[in-house]
Amino acid sequence: MAFILDQTNSIANHFLAELRDAQIQQDSMRFRRNMERLGEIFAYEISKTMSFTDTEFETSLGTASVQVMNELPVLATILRAGLPLHQGLLNYFDRADSAFISAYRKTTKGHNFIIKIEYISAPSLDGKILVVADPMIATGESMVLCCKELLAQYKIKELHIVGVIACKIGIEHIKANLPKARLWIGSVDEELTTKSYIVPGLGDAGDLSFGIKE
Repeated sequence: MAFILDQTNSIANHFLAELRDAQIQQDSMRFRRNMERLGEIFAYEISKTMSFTDTEFETSLGTASVQVMNELPVLATILRAGLPLHQGLLNYFDRADSAFISAYRKTTKGHNFIIKIEYISAPSLDGKILVVADPMIATGESMVLCCKELLAQYKIKELHIVGVIACKIGIEHIKANLPKARLWIGSVDEELTTKSYIVPGLGDAGDLSFGIKE
């Protein structure tokens, strides 16, 4: 199952447009904030799928009955590009625990690449709802590798995957390898270059957020 944010007209389209705009991208603070805003919107949408219980609260004038979530998810992100998106999710799921994954592409002699995971820092995920966020889902290989590593270590109850821009190939790869995962995507692009860059995409989300790396 995949939820595509830009298939419905909303203010989210303005944030997506600014993320793609090469002129606005020059303001790294605004780029990070737009990523964060989309994280907040995704958190709102994901919260609709969760279980709630009718709970009574005492006000200064009486008793109010409110539907509240039974549990919070654990929020995970792939460093470093995922940090602003993760912050947006955390702004809404503000009592949630967090997990962090360090993964990178390593180019081989044949100019192909493999995905390497350096470390995972996470609380126990047994019986938990897990939300894994990464701004760009190109081939989907790094997302699948990271999620499978976590699924191998823990008995995760539900898996949600959040991406701002995704390539159709990447979505299909995730669906084939993580069939029980629920996908939350901002916008889907069709083209992927030979170097696995999404076109039109938006560029390198990590560099646009935090500066060009060596």
